[in-house]
Amino acid sequence: MTDYQSFSQSIKNKTGIDLSLYKEVQMKRRLTSLRDKKGFKDFNTFYKALVSDQLLMEEFLDKITINVSEFYRNSARWGVLEKKILPQLLNKKDNLKIWSAACSTGDEPYTLAMMLSQYIDLSKVTIIATDIDEKILTRARKGVYSERALKEVPKDLKDKFFVKHNSEYVIDEKLKKAITFKKHNLLSDPYPENFDLIVCRNVLIYFTEEAKEKIYHNFNNSLNSQGVFFVGSTEQIFTPDKYGFKVIDTFFYQKIE
Repeated sequence: MTDYQSFSQSIKNKTGIDLSLYKEVQMKRRLTSLRDKKGFKDFNTFYKALVSDQLLMEEFLDKITINVSEFYRNSARWGVLEKKILPQLLNKKDNLKIWSAACSTGDEPYTLAMMLSQYIDLSKVTIIATDIDEKILTRARKGVYSERALKEVPKDLKDKFFVKHNSEYVIDEKLKKAITFKKHNLLSDPYPENFDLIVCRNVLIYFTEEAKEKIYHNFNNSLNSQGVFFVGSTEQIFTPDKYGFKVIDTFFYQKIE
């Protein structure tokens, strides 16, 4: 067993996070960079430091989660969601249950809430937003963002839902109340159910094929009949029927009954 594999096993025993389900080359590179930056010569000594230093453990958890996010990221796909997918969902029912999985700093679920608020009262919408990183979820709940994160937000929505405070933007309380943030590990925790829409973008690319297959099946089981799964622009599913999906637009998959 290599130094890194031994480290991965220890991390799994300690935290429940299975690093072997992430693509090893990318993950090992990220963690070697952090280890070297902190001055440890191997993963064994790095692990010993992690278990005795809570701040270092938090930095490690932050490193393994992919916290690159912004509102309306890849805006053309959000346009398809707004103009095509949401009308189809709202045509079938007047309340929606949505899951923003691996939501990072909250940009994605807040984007969903802003978009939906134009078509339906948010009291009729349930948005669950989850991530593995509790520190990131704390930031998401605060709803404070840089101007860079808002660069794709339409001006009318930016004016309506954000208040500028010094160099940052604070999101409207109405949107905060529409979203429930929870900790969830896509690789090990039970999946919630009965969703009309699941959004999981720009994270599956980091998992092994074996892990992705399990996640696709779990997401399918979490959807209601004809529910929709929305993935990132580098995460096309090439055999969606294998997981009980059919393509309804690029990067949008509907559950097959």
